[in-house]
Amino acid sequence: MKLLTLPLPHPCSSNPTLLRFRFKPQSSLQYPNLAPPKSQSQTTPKPRVLIIGAGLAGLAAATHLNSQNIPFLLLEASDDVGGRVRTDVIDGFLLDRGFQIFITAYPEAQKLLDYQALDLQRFYSGARIYYDGQFHTVADPLRNFWDSIKSLTNPIGSISDKLLIGLTRLRVLTRSDEEIFASGEVSTMELLRKAGFSDSIIGRFFQPFFGGVFFDKELETTSRLFDFIFKCLALGDNTLPSKGIGAIPKQLAAKLPSDSILFNSKVLSIDFDGEAPTVRLESGEVLSSELGVIVAVEQPEADKLLAGKAYEPVQRKPARSTVCLYFTADRANIPVKDPVLFLNGSGKGIVNNMFFATNVAPSYGPPNKALVSVSLVGDFESVTDDDLTIQVVQELSDWFGGSMVGSWKHLRTYRIKFAQPNQSPPLDSKRDFRVQSCVYVCGDHVTSATFDGALVSGRRAAQDVLRDNALNRVF
Repeated sequence: MKLLTLPLPHPCSSNPTLLRFRFKPQSSLQYPNLAPPKSQSQTTPKPRVLIIGAGLAGLAAATHLNSQNIPFLLLEASDDVGGRVRTDVIDGFLLDRGFQIFITAYPEAQKLLDYQALDLQRFYSGARIYYDGQFHTVADPLRNFWDSIKSLTNPIGSISDKLLIGLTRLRVLTRSDEEIFASGEVSTMELLRKAGFSDSIIGRFFQPFFGGVFFDKELETTSRLFDFIFKCLALGDNTLPSKGIGAIPKQLAAKLPSDSILFNSKVLSIDFDGEAPTVRLESGEVLSSELGVIVAVEQPEADKLLAGKAYEPVQRKPARSTVCLYFTADRANIPVKDPVLFLNGSGKGIVNNMFFATNVAPSYGPPNKALVSVSLVGDFESVTDDDLTIQVVQELSDWFGGSMVGSWKHLRTYRIKFAQPNQSPPLDSKRDFRVQSCVYVCGDHVTSATFDGALVSGRRAAQDVLRDNALNRVF
């Protein structure tokens, strides 16, 4: 077989030339000629790809590169992996940074994660809704049949509404994920109204439940994301890892080379002027990469790093924000022992949802202690932490009784300004990950605002790096 070799430009050159013409086709999925060169004298190969951000997207990109034996360096500004998916240990309690639930049916997560090792603890398949001074159960009929039968006549919605939930379930289960994300879209609220759901079930169930998932009580989020989440809920369980939601990124990081992640390394800028992009750290160090740079930070930070560099942000709509408050209590001094999510269906107050985390996963607190998690939707910038705590205690006293709630102790408040990107229509979930030559962007802001969307985006960005360089080297 004849091989014609041409002058060798850098693969990240702005005007790349094919390096070889090989008269035997090869699959680009094999990424020919991208394996790291072997060296007896160099035990740690120079990273061929730089990844900025060790959240789920960056870790997924690193996982894919690692599977192809491509050296990389993952730069993380903080002291640990996870980004927004982190867990703090405070006084023996596991505090997830904001309300987060892991759905086991996420398709990309099923490929990457070891569920057994995560020791996933399940929520009750349904919810209890506070409305008109009392609680009403909404249950999954396939998992809690008798509970769902009992709930047919409760005031959370009509029997027709509950039949429509079944039809919605059937509709999403008969469509592939690709069909869902390629379908026409409206807001979730418009979808529900067009489907015929009543105002009562929208306000008492859909708004607090999916409003808590999307951090969007008005349900402006795209119907595509609603359909995807609804499908995942139908196929899987709502869970928490026994060691906290932060166990998910930690598991991914544990499979990477021990020297491939550099913590406390904030990236200040990316320089596109040279033959290949360079990355400047806060420390003053400048790093370069042979194959490319993957920008895997959350949307506001990506906008800063890529400003003026032929990068068009996905959208500039206001981000979704949340406040999460944690309380501790004696386990004997909480109203239920069930692993159930409580929703505020009253249409009043600031509490959106709450649950007793130690009922779901006892490991979230010390023995005989309960951990209470309360979520608000919005940033509440004008309200102090103390005033928020007072208001939450007053509201939950109406739910469970003042003598009980009054004995709970406030542990910590998390204010998460950027909890999720705003994904109201239009949603471009198949956005090009290339910013320009050898620079790629990923994260839930370029796919879908889910755990799975972040993981998918990281894999796709890594694939684009390798395919682009493979095509530049071999024809």
